[in-house]
Amino acid sequence: MKLGIGIGWRPEIADAVEALPGIDWVEAVAENLCPGHLPDSLVRLRERGVTVVPHGVSLGLGGAERPDPGRLADLAARAELLGAPLVTEHIAFVRAGGPRAGAPGLEAGHLLPVPRTRDALDVLCENVRIAQDALPVPLALENIAALVSWPGEELTEGRFLAELVERTGVRLLIDVANLHTNHVNRGEDPATALDELPVEAIAYVHVAGGVEKDGVWHDTHAHPVTAPVLDVLAELRCRVDPPGVLLERDDSFPPAGELAGELDLIRATLDRAAGPPRRVPAARTPARAVPVEPSGTTAPETAGETGARDRLAAGQHGLLSALVAGGPVPAGFDRERLAVQSRALAAKRAGVVAKVAPELPEILGTGYRSAFLAYAAARPMSAGYRRDALDFAESLLLADLPADAAARRRLTHWWQDRAGARPPRRSTLLLRAARAALTGR
Repeated sequence: MKLGIGIGWRPEIADAVEALPGIDWVEAVAENLCPGHLPDSLVRLRERGVTVVPHGVSLGLGGAERPDPGRLADLAARAELLGAPLVTEHIAFVRAGGPRAGAPGLEAGHLLPVPRTRDALDVLCENVRIAQDALPVPLALENIAALVSWPGEELTEGRFLAELVERTGVRLLIDVANLHTNHVNRGEDPATALDELPVEAIAYVHVAGGVEKDGVWHDTHAHPVTAPVLDVLAELRCRVDPPGVLLERDDSFPPAGELAGELDLIRATLDRAAGPPRRVPAARTPARAVPVEPSGTTAPETAGETGARDRLAAGQHGLLSALVAGGPVPAGFDRERLAVQSRALAAKRAGVVAKVAPELPEILGTGYRSAFLAYAAARPMSAGYRRDALDFAESLLLADLPADAAARRRLTHWWQDRAGARPPRRSTLLLRAARAALTGR
């Protein structure tokens, strides 16, 4: 399917997206859409014939566990609601721990790289097959950016993606900004990756901005697209005419004119690089590695699958524990890079909590960030950002913070309004006592 030129739809720039000329399609973060009610802006875009593709961020198909049926059902519902021609997700893990790892569950709040090993590829392929069987439309998977490399990797990024496509028939969403990020951070040549991967499997392409600090490239989606990223886009266009190309922006949104200018740069880059492909991809016949179960069923794990999942679970929990829970640095990892990634995860966590609960930085003022980072250092996220916001507020109140009585009262009422009914635990009982002391009741 030919998608054309698109942009990531976000509520903050909804009006600008509707007004941009030459927009053929948009992509919306699936988890931010309510299945029962589409934002009016997306309704209007669809009425104009603009295609909307849901882009998932929470499945964690690269994780050690099989995909969660509830998350798959939610993604399928959004695809049907939008009448989407496909859905997309990431080759990443986002959580670790639990019974398989014999440790408490941890949430990264971010897309983390899977090791390019045979074990990880086997697990990923099986997870993809399960997802494909549960979704009503084709699935495409995105390569991610990474600050760290796994030790003992057996495959290059290109070969890893190529074998994934060969074994599952999944489509690819190639993010050229992520290829550039991995070039700066891990020394991986984007041209080599493009030569190795099956470009004929590309469903569409992402282009996004970032910034380099102290030799590390941060894929921020909050800065203008840079010339090196456009160079990678040109390299890709020399090999294939991608069905779609999309500009991503997730924060620090510029005026509509600047977004239009970036889209013009993307169009100009594609036009300049257009021409006969440098190579004609060899014909590939996607094949599944194991028989497909009847729709709605999933075969039990084999001994080999269980072993691969257990090994992957141990490795991913060790890495995530080091990043968000103060655990030891696993053998073979770069300690300095892990420290950079850990700080980046904490900063992102503080920023997202401020977005999902904007009352917290309003109540706490300039002390919000330092207070949240202190909390995050001792409390890994385990149940998503909204629960994280409530737990952060609860931790402050249990410590008789903030010091200002009026602010503490506002925070108490905010927590009380949103916590909802749940079984009382020690911290809840203490908080009730704190509230009683504050209100005199």
